[in-house]
Amino acid sequence: MKLTHIAVAGALVALSFLARAEDMPGMKMDGMEGMQTKETKQAPVANANGTIKAIDAARHTVTISHGAVPAVQWPPMTMAFSVTDDQMAGLSVGDRVSFVFRVEGGSATIVSIKK
Repeated sequence: MKLTHIAVAGALVALSFLARAEDMPGMKMDGMEGMQTKETKQAPVANANGTIKAIDAARHTVTISHGAVPAVQWPPMTMAFSVTDDQMAGLSVGDRVSFVFRVEGGSATIVSIKK
């Protein structure tokens, strides 16, 4: 019986140390700054200007011929960007646009776009 009490008390002490370790503001975290997961780290945005060459409402893409984008080290090119229905509203082939986009996993998504 005494052994059971000692085992239970030991387990409670160990659990309390674990709970306390989660909230240690003075704990040194040197070298841990870059340990974020992809889900918590968002890709940076870039700005560009261009001309709409095609709109594919079924695939939710707008193809834009744009100039160089130094922020992502892109040369001038024509490519498709993912867009929402709201962003596509009012756009037409031939429109000159300025847009902000994000590149993640090899695809580019429009954050905002205006004529």
